[in-house]
Amino acid sequence: MASSSSTDRYSSVQNIQGWNIHQVNTPAQYLGRKTLPIKRADAEPLTREDLQYDLLYYIFTDRTKCFIDYLAPDQPAVNFCDLYVNALYNSPKCSKVLKDKMVETPAFAIEFAKIALLTNVGRINTTMAFFPEMKTALRSYHPVPSLQKTDGNLQDAPRIKNCLKAALLPFEFKTPPPSSPGEIIDKTRAGQFPPTSVVNLIFVLANSNHAMTVAQRHFDPPVEFLDLFLPINLSSSTRARVFLWLIYHYLQGPDSPNPFDDDYSRANPPKVPRMRSLTREEQAQENVDPPDEVEWGKHMSALRSKFLKELVDEMEMEKRRKKNPPPPPPPPPSTSYSLQEMAAFRQARAQRQVVPEGGGTGPGSRGSSHSHESRPHGSGGQTSMSESSARPLFPLEEFKADISGEDPNQERSMLQQAWHVINATDPLEDSDKEEDEHVRLEYNRRLRVLARLRGKEPTPEPEPDGAPGEPSTSTGRLQQVQSWR
Repeated sequence: MASSSSTDRYSSVQNIQGWNIHQVNTPAQYLGRKTLPIKRADAEPLTREDLQYDLLYYIFTDRTKCFIDYLAPDQPAVNFCDLYVNALYNSPKCSKVLKDKMVETPAFAIEFAKIALLTNVGRINTTMAFFPEMKTALRSYHPVPSLQKTDGNLQDAPRIKNCLKAALLPFEFKTPPPSSPGEIIDKTRAGQFPPTSVVNLIFVLANSNHAMTVAQRHFDPPVEFLDLFLPINLSSSTRARVFLWLIYHYLQGPDSPNPFDDDYSRANPPKVPRMRSLTREEQAQENVDPPDEVEWGKHMSALRSKFLKELVDEMEMEKRRKKNPPPPPPPPPSTSYSLQEMAAFRQARAQRQVVPEGGGTGPGSRGSSHSHESRPHGSGGQTSMSESSARPLFPLEEFKADISGEDPNQERSMLQQAWHVINATDPLEDSDKEEDEHVRLEYNRRLRVLARLRGKEPTPEPEPDGAPGEPSTSTGRLQQVQSWR
């Protein structure tokens, strides 16, 4: 168990009183507020120097339990790592998959918290993503070897930003959280502890609208709050101490003893502790990438390049397919017959009915297969059945009516007449010829049914039904149909 005092931890820092503020060397690319985010090309790894890994290490390994965790049971005092990770875990925008992974793998929870802290202060741009299969052109992929030691998914910066924006205390969802350092201090002096969430506090301190206020109040020029996260010639350990001092100062109030104080901050409230400047040689010894992380970064960059090449090839193939679509597949063979084929069937049946038993080629053998085979192509101005149809016609058996055991003079019921039609009528024959008296009687019965459904008698009145076998003066089916139109 680490001691709550941080005096021994920072006793190795030397020459603090001799620090010259004019020795701070901020890189030129970070002099403007708009250049704060890390700028890297797609698939380029984020190095330890980009992340200021040593700074993150000192921040998250500090064990000083001095922060009240409002979201934990009984609101215990915890260190910064537990406070920040718990704030992310309890965010409404933290997905269940992410929560389960944080509980299952605590090391991943700390890695995710470190990348979230960089997003919190604006170092990670919202166009960055951390998985190589990302397809959208609005994001750029970057492997992070030092923060991807586990198999967890760091997701992308927009999702992390949404998780951070929702990481508020329960009472801050009803009323807006404080948006300036002065409002936060007023809440602590009014006895509200904590005055806001740690995530919202960092958003406020990193806001460019309050940069000058925070710098004038706590720092000696030319240093300001965001310089703590930039690759400058100030030691990582002392920058971590200043960051934790500021978090305690605003969350626990400026009037309580700050465990991260040094002699300078105690003598000059509300100034932050001194930070030790580094020589170029000392600065080069911090944030060094080990060889295994360098190799892993190159490997992931190669995977990303391969994925992008395959994605571009696939898009090009899709464009070519749209410009030159393949011909449609041939339609499946139809199981139904066209009108021409049905007519050919009827003709073939009519011709077979007049073929002599011996299969001769006399005058009545027009439907014989022998006559068609012996006829030369195109003779007589007619075309054979095999030539007029797109597919071969299968041989059909001659239809034989089954009227055995039936008295032709006995009147049939509607059911008997339907059964007679099924058994005694060839469906391929033309039905334009005159039918017998049974058919006429059936049509008259249908007409009476239609008249009942219609609600009145047909005009003109139909002729009375005649008995089977009597001669009929009707002209057939056409006259009966026309009578009720």
